[in-house]
Amino acid sequence: MIDKKFKIANKIFKSRLIVGTGKYKSFSECAKAIKTSGADIVTVAVRRVNISNKNKARLMDYIDPKKITYLPNTAGCFTAEDAIRTLRLAREIGGWKLVKLEVLGDKKNLFPEMIETLRSTELLTKEGFKVMVYCNDDPLMAKRLENAGAVAIMPLAAPIGSGLGIQNKVNIRIIRKQTKLPLIIDAGIGQASDATIAMELGCDGVLINTAIAKARDPIQMAEAMKLAVISGRKSFLSGRIIPNLFGSASTTSKGII
Repeated sequence: MIDKKFKIANKIFKSRLIVGTGKYKSFSECAKAIKTSGADIVTVAVRRVNISNKNKARLMDYIDPKKITYLPNTAGCFTAEDAIRTLRLAREIGGWKLVKLEVLGDKKNLFPEMIETLRSTELLTKEGFKVMVYCNDDPLMAKRLENAGAVAIMPLAAPIGSGLGIQNKVNIRIIRKQTKLPLIIDAGIGQASDATIAMELGCDGVLINTAIAKARDPIQMAEAMKLAVISGRKSFLSGRIIPNLFGSASTTSKGII
């Protein structure tokens, strides 16, 4: 297979790894991890990060938005109204229209509230936003989000920050088969092998925050995730062998002495 470029809302990105900017010990550590990861998209929680007050330390002082695409998200929003208000604010502050939508349903598991998420997607799309949507791994709901105008489908692998890895490979495969939109695993990645599996399932990209930021060595983990995503993509494109319950000799029996 010939690889297609990683394109979201008609913009091409070099890296298929998207990195979050929360939970790091410092902005400096965050910047080093992102540089090492090779990511050219970073998520920014508009409600939690200072992006406008120049008198206080800002992420922009460490990560240049002219070189790295900022993806404002609505982390911490539990209603469509809060999410829409937050993204309107991001648009006013930085002119951002490519955004990541999160509408959460509960504070314990941080699962997406899909009714509010769908409603938000419809309203934001009508306002001209390019909406990348955090969602559950329900193929039916993923299709509804696509029909509502989403520019990327971002199902969770497992609860946010859990590090459990992909829990439902079957649904991810189904979503992959039915959508032409970029499919990006969002939430639950714990280690490099999880990222590789996501890419081997045919996902277009992976979004990772906690697994890098809270690792014992975030910089080294950032590099591991970079390589894992590249490896998984190459594996997917190469086409795996057909699984077989029985052994198959590596050499033929023809010509045996």
